[in-house]
Amino acid sequence: MPSPSVAQWRQQWLAPMALLTALALAVFAALYYADYAVSPPASGRGLGPLDRYFTFSADLIADAASALGAMIAAVLGIVVTVVSIVVQLSAARYPKVATMFFRDRTNRAVISFYVAACVCGVWLSFGLHPDFVPRLTLLATLGLTTSGLAMMGPYFAYVFRFLEPANIVERVRRDAVENAARGTRAGEGELSAAMQAATLVALEELTDVASHCINGRDKLTASSAVDALRDFALAYLGLKPQARPAWFRLAGQVRKNPDFVAMDPESLDDLEARRTWVEWKVMRQYLGIYNEAAAGGMRDISYLVAIDTRYLGEAAAARADPELVSLVLRYMNSYLRATLNARDVRTAYNVLNQYRLLVEALLRAGLNDIAVEAVGHMKYYGHVSLDLNLSFVAETVAYDVCALCVLAHELGCPREPDLLRIFLDLDRDSSERGQEKGLKGVRKAQVKLAAYYLSAGEDERAEHIRRDMEGESRERLQAIRYELERVTSKDFWEIIDRGRNLEYLPPDQRDAMRRFFESLGVTASARPLASAPPLTHDSGARRPPHAPAPSAARQPAAPAK
Repeated sequence: MPSPSVAQWRQQWLAPMALLTALALAVFAALYYADYAVSPPASGRGLGPLDRYFTFSADLIADAASALGAMIAAVLGIVVTVVSIVVQLSAARYPKVATMFFRDRTNRAVISFYVAACVCGVWLSFGLHPDFVPRLTLLATLGLTTSGLAMMGPYFAYVFRFLEPANIVERVRRDAVENAARGTRAGEGELSAAMQAATLVALEELTDVASHCINGRDKLTASSAVDALRDFALAYLGLKPQARPAWFRLAGQVRKNPDFVAMDPESLDDLEARRTWVEWKVMRQYLGIYNEAAAGGMRDISYLVAIDTRYLGEAAAARADPELVSLVLRYMNSYLRATLNARDVRTAYNVLNQYRLLVEALLRAGLNDIAVEAVGHMKYYGHVSLDLNLSFVAETVAYDVCALCVLAHELGCPREPDLLRIFLDLDRDSSERGQEKGLKGVRKAQVKLAAYYLSAGEDERAEHIRRDMEGESRERLQAIRYELERVTSKDFWEIIDRGRNLEYLPPDQRDAMRRFFESLGVTASARPLASAPPLTHDSGARRPPHAPAPSAARQPAAPAK
């Protein structure tokens, strides 16, 4: 069975050229044989049509031989003109396309073929003599000219495929992986340094493509470039264990890179010691794309950056690489900081979803200490959200940490008490900051966790939460109970990435929730004055906490829970 490359070559080159050539020869042969039958030649009656055609006369074919060279030169001119136009148009949008184009072996082979055919045609025109016709050379030149004409269609198709944005991105990614593979195998010397520089250039090319597409509102190609950075990073993690020490020492060219030259020398030394300079570069590119997409109003690209960063963190956790995991968390924290500074609630909601999924992967991988540290970061950004009057973000953090506490209990994590302590610290000083709404949302998440503990037979941990909530006012607790009991469907009434309503409690936990409130002296009653806005028509779920009432419409729209 032929290899994929051979099969592709047959489909894209050999089959079209053979079809076009056969069609042209069939038409010519039909007309030629018709002429021969209608008006046969007066001389050479013993020769058949085919023999008669190949009986060349030097006096008569001199002009035709010269025309062969001129024709293939004209074809070359057409090819160069068309290719130059489309390459220039692509280069105006995607950087370094021209360099990539002329570096491609197929393009160089086709141009070389046309040049060789032109040279053969020129030399043939001076090789004819009255008593000698170089038949083999003439037939070869005729074949080259025929092939050049038949090649125009497949070659134009190849050029257009070559310049498709997705293929450009894939080609750059493949070059980056190949350069990294060569560099990791290289020992001390110039090859390792050259491959480091080539890898950086390829990563920056992908970033440039993403930036140009963000500015041009080309979401599809920008997404492809972002995913290509992820695919490169994941492929590099497979190469990293076999890399030689020289690869992790930053060469002079790398240290002069704009992303490295401004760094403190001690930080550069840390990247070398931790063997993470390539991953740092990838996520540095991600941070730039994230900020540019956020500023350009392309939230989906920012969200995709967070998703791909999580994939990288999960791969690092699976390989038990704590240095890389810590680096990933630092960049996730940077995404959250930039998002909160921009007061972009929707993006913060989505990034927190990816943050929680990453911490879940850390817990499953047994990296409990790093997971607890990450939850501490989440708590910090929850407090920052309260300071910025983004209560919905703080409430989202609370539900995410609640889910992490549940997972830690299911996994038997020894650091679960630390996660619970951080969780109960989320509402500290909220009242003093004037964040009554945020405090209420956090308390709901804490009630949800207490209900889980009671249903799981963890009365002691549920009692810890109950003691933490003893100082709450009866009116607030009454409102919280009312709103949680009204949520009877796990599905929210809108399409959301998280898949379910965060306030939903399964039946067994609903019974446990009632017991928890009864332990606080809060009984079921009619709707209290401090309860949530009216319900929807049939969902049984309240309006999401981020949806402002008509009298206080000051908070930006965000996805509902």
